[in-house]
Amino acid sequence: MGILLADWRFGVTGAVIAAIADASYRARSISSVPAWRRASMAERRTEAQLKKLERSGYHTIHARAIPGSEAQIDHLVVGPTGIYAVDSENWDKRLPVRVQSHRKLFHGPFNQKPRLDEARWEAAQASELISKSLGREVVVVPSLAIYGPAIPWKVLNVREVDVFDGSRVRKWITKRERSLTDAEIDAIYETAGQVLPPRYGEG
Repeated sequence: MGILLADWRFGVTGAVIAAIADASYRARSISSVPAWRRASMAERRTEAQLKKLERSGYHTIHARAIPGSEAQIDHLVVGPTGIYAVDSENWDKRLPVRVQSHRKLFHGPFNQKPRLDEARWEAAQASELISKSLGREVVVVPSLAIYGPAIPWKVLNVREVDVFDGSRVRKWITKRERSLTDAEIDAIYETAGQVLPPRYGEG
């Protein structure tokens, strides 16, 4: 019995170590790949959810580049409740997601500060570009929609970025009060399409 228990514990420990090692390898590999090539499955899942918002007056553009950088906004949503930059993340479900003091986000042992800072910077750039073109200030809300591991909260703001399970993206957008008119939505959506070029060279 003692041998079986030891074998079981060894197996669990080995699985955890393997998960961390695999995630570490993926993190090192992904870090050298431009952001627009990542998480295509996660992006498709978010895109399918956002499409259902069209009937409620929301418009979305996907895979948009930040000029002069390798960064990409996976989905920019413009609708009655505001403007949102959604970055879709596909993370290893074997590693837990946790936060410390609403300032640090971890996936297993890996600090996601660079990812949060990137998402915040992308939204700020989009806001600046759209505002300059329109001649009025607009605010783009940054977010990370995570697929894979369990997220132990509904929506949590970490380093000024809303973080949530990817399945909640529609509720996250529509729960807010209306802040834009139909005319404003159309103008912002058209402008966003002009100042944020398609990453893949599509129209």
